[in-house]
Amino acid sequence: FNGNFLQGQIPRSIIHCKELKVIDFGNNQLNDTFPCELKRLSKLQVLILRSNKFSGSIDCQKENSTWSSLQILDLASNHFSGDLKPQYFVNWTSMMAGMNKSQPEQDHLQYRFTDEYGLYEDSVGVTFKGRNFELPKILRIFASIDLSKNAFHGEIPIELGILNALIVLNLSHNSLWGRIPSSLGNLRQLESFDLSCNNMNGNIPQELANLNFLGYLNLSFNKLAGPIPTGTQLQSFNPSSYEGNLGLYGPPLTPSSRSKDAPGLPPPTCLEESAWSGDNVVEWMLRGAEIGYPVGLAIFIGPLLYIRRWRQWYCKHLQRVAMKVLHKENWPSGRRRSNKRERSR
Repeated sequence: FNGNFLQGQIPRSIIHCKELKVIDFGNNQLNDTFPCELKRLSKLQVLILRSNKFSGSIDCQKENSTWSSLQILDLASNHFSGDLKPQYFVNWTSMMAGMNKSQPEQDHLQYRFTDEYGLYEDSVGVTFKGRNFELPKILRIFASIDLSKNAFHGEIPIELGILNALIVLNLSHNSLWGRIPSSLGNLRQLESFDLSCNNMNGNIPQELANLNFLGYLNLSFNKLAGPIPTGTQLQSFNPSSYEGNLGLYGPPLTPSSRSKDAPGLPPPTCLEESAWSGDNVVEWMLRGAEIGYPVGLAIFIGPLLYIRRWRQWYCKHLQRVAMKVLHKENWPSGRRRSNKRERSR
């Protein structure tokens, strides 16, 4: 269902599809609250609701079921709000290394409808290391949480650190505050971590130096302070990963890279990306085409209807062009007829 113009709400009858492993309603116009009923789908591994109009809390107190099989959760670019509570994460065992007791034969998701049609493989789009990628195959070892561009607030729960199989964690563009939990240093498989554009304060925990696979880090536009932990790969990132934190210092920040944060200048602000992000470019292009076509047509036809001189010029010009076209079409046949007359003489 991804990338259509679906509206309304997700039909709750979908919970009767007990074998569902992938639900992708991303990039639509759904206006709904968080579908807590989907927690009854015990085999669900991928849930993508990004770029819709969902709102409200994601708290599901009335649902006792857990998403023990969930490995990809993408709620980005909606209007979700509320705290991130510890119970959201403690039962997501598929995002915990070493918790999969029975390993399937295939290393990625695939389904067999019938012997005639063979196997079907799902593909999904994810934001990885600051860019949008299409995963042609959903690897069973790929675990990702993307809650970016919403209105979540409060502190990041330390329980998030038990999801040590996570490869992607994106909490950017929210209203989270407090300190970065040192427990995030347990996410040893993490390759992409984005916490930009929040209200985080305090120091960068030394434990983040344990993230040896981290290839993308963005802590920009928070209220972090103190030294960037030294002697680690945290110094290898671009200074832009730390910009907008007036209290941070140490490599890779230099006086030149911090010139924009100098006293006397207005503090830098977090650029809002959602309006022109890749998820909405297609929608803006379609809207532009819808508006541009009638406007262009009106600009062309309007003068012909209301300005007599333009209408007369247009008719004369059109008649002149038509005469030239007719003359070119008739000229060869006329010449052939004259040649036949000369030969008969």
